[in-house]
This record gives sequence, structure tokens and C-alpha cells, in this order.
Amino acid sequence: MNSHPKRTFYGKYVFIVPKEVYEPAEDTFLLARNLSIKSDETVLDMGTGCGILAVLAAEDASNVVAIDINPHATMSAKKNAELNGVSEKITVATGDLFSPITCDRKFNMIIFNAPYLPVESNEGKSWIEKAWSGGKDGRTTIDRFIAQAPQYLEEIGRILLVQSTLSNVERTLENFSKKHLVPRIIDEEKSAFEKIVLVEARYATKGFLGKSSHE
Repeated sequence: MNSHPKRTFYGKYVFIVPKEVYEPAEDTFLLARNLSIKSDETVLDMGTGCGILAVLAAEDASNVVAIDINPHATMSAKKNAELNGVSEKITVATGDLFSPITCDRKFNMIIFNAPYLPVESNEGKSWIEKAWSGGKDGRTTIDRFIAQAPQYLEEIGRILLVQSTLSNVERTLENFSKKHLVPRIIDEEKSAFEKIVLVEARYATKGFLGKSSHE
């Protein structure tokens, strides 16, 4: 089997993706096309993988923190930040969800292409499987993320979370609402057996009058 890393392109950017790291796909690009960041904003890229979203965010953001539980991914993200000339704006850390972040740190945007696919108990063991394995109902990591993410979000900020309709989008909307955030589906990508949806969640402020899509 070919063990050489793949080379992936997105616009003017190039990314080296080792075999142990999730290769950017439709869910990644769904998030990528919805990134809108101001020059003074800070971004947390959770589950950064090869670093593609961190690199795209760094073009506009003041700084980006990129986290992944997979050490192969964080090594790849560092190299790709250098390859694309934005390494001075990206801090990469290895850890489980928010564990590398101090509890008083807050971000204007938190993005997460979560592991969202329901799997059997014998799946999700390898590094590459961890990128998409969401446990029996697809929600193991999503629920943990929603429980923690709001404390790291600026009052005027937003969370962008990608998941599948196979892992109960309605529950995601409800759980964000329980955290006093206003969630809504802002984009989606259809396939033969599921839809990949992009959920935005933010605190209700005068600057945001949107409503939860499950109301």
C-alpha cells in the first residue's frame, strides 16, 4: 500500500495529508465556504486535521489556535501552516477537545468538523477512524463539544459545527439552546443517504436576531 502523503489543493493553497490524517472532503469544504472572519478576530479550529481550515482562517483572523487529538494531524497542520506562509498566526496543540486551552481563553469563532458518523463498537480505534467515528449514535464527541464550547466563546461570537443528519441534528439544536445559544442551520451538503449540515450557534444579542431552526 502506498504510504506516501497525499497532496490536496484548495484555491491557491496546497496541503500535505499523511495517511493517518483525515483528507479534506465535502464536510471540510462546507465549513470552508462559510468562513467569514474579521481582521481583529480570533479563531479556534477544533479537530484541525491537516490544518486546512486553520490556514484559511489565518488569512483574515488576528490569530488561530488549531487543536487535534491526533499527533499526526497536529504535525501535519504545523507543516501546512509553514507551507502556506501563515505559521506566525497559527498555534497548534495536541489534545482532547479543549484540554490544551486555559479556562479563561475566549474566541470570536470556534469551528469544528466533528466526528459524526455512528459506528459499531469495534470501529474508531485507529487515528484515521477517530476523525469520523462518533460512537454508537454518532454523538459522543458532539455532545462533549457542545457542553464545553460556550465557555470559550466571546459574547459576540459564533460556533460553526459540521455534522450528519445520521447523528440527530435536532438534538444538537436543542443542546445548544440549553446552553443559552441560538442555533440555526446555515448550509448543507446532500448525499445519497444523508445530509451534511452546518450549524451556527451564538448568544442572542442585539446584533443577531436569528431564530433556532427547530422553533
